[in-house]
Amino acid sequence: MTLGWSPKPLPPPLAMSPIGETATSALTEASTATTTTEPTPSPVPVQAASVTTPTAYRPHPKPGYPKCKLRLECRDLTHEGAEIFISNNSITEDLLAAVTVVLSILYKPSQSNSHIPGTRSVTLILEASEGVAYTRGSELDNDHKEIHFSLDYISKIPTEPASRRRNEIQGVLVHEMVHCWQWNGQGTAPGGLIEGIADFVRLKAGLSPPHWKKQKKDNWDSGYQHTGYFLDWIERKYGIGSVRRVNEALMNRRYDEEAFWMGLFGKQVKELWDEYCTTIPQDAPIGMEKAQEKPEKAGQKSKDQLEKVLD
Repeated sequence: MTLGWSPKPLPPPLAMSPIGETATSALTEASTATTTTEPTPSPVPVQAASVTTPTAYRPHPKPGYPKCKLRLECRDLTHEGAEIFISNNSITEDLLAAVTVVLSILYKPSQSNSHIPGTRSVTLILEASEGVAYTRGSELDNDHKEIHFSLDYISKIPTEPASRRRNEIQGVLVHEMVHCWQWNGQGTAPGGLIEGIADFVRLKAGLSPPHWKKQKKDNWDSGYQHTGYFLDWIERKYGIGSVRRVNEALMNRRYDEEAFWMGLFGKQVKELWDEYCTTIPQDAPIGMEKAQEKPEKAGQKSKDQLEKVLD
């Protein structure tokens, strides 16, 4: 039997991309989107090499001498000697000059200055008294010194030449200032050596008075200018600084005459003294260095020599 109906033809199949291609395309698009949307990372900064600035050279300060307080006490302003002292001296300047000349002759400065006595103050006391002057430790302690200067002596200093009073006062101050700063072999050194060192410094400062003279004495330690001239001869024979060595050798040990002089100069002090005496032809009636000088010229020489030492 023939039916009058026939089925409709099926529609053609849809064209579809394979799933693998679709996925790959999607992944590629996503990758491309990611690549184009991510920010470009900043480059790693390159650290510049550090430059070390050299430290400026700062030299050590030049060693200087210790300082101390200087005081003045006048116990009688109405005394003639007080008027003479004040009118003939620049007190502060002259005391400072005395300290400077003493330290410059007896010591070389160092960073610690431990080789220099620890004098903390010097008080100049002007008073009516016998004699010329003397130095001692104060009642406080031995690091505080007192120089006692006789107003009676000052009033009797000759007035001629015009420079005599000032030079004599300054000479005494320098001598006594040595006692404030010198060593003494722990109290065992001969008094003549102690006083001789003080007058040696006065001599080197150009402040020796006109009555000083070289003399042939029996003993080298007669003291004052006699030993002072002897020490000056040692300084000339064995070189500048020889008396400085004598003083510094008295710092930390007791005085033993034989070992002391042999250790310093290789001879006994009596041998040195005898050799020195052969250089003195005769006892001059006046200081040998100044016998032919006019008083005014001698006074000017003292002033010039002191200024040279202080420079």
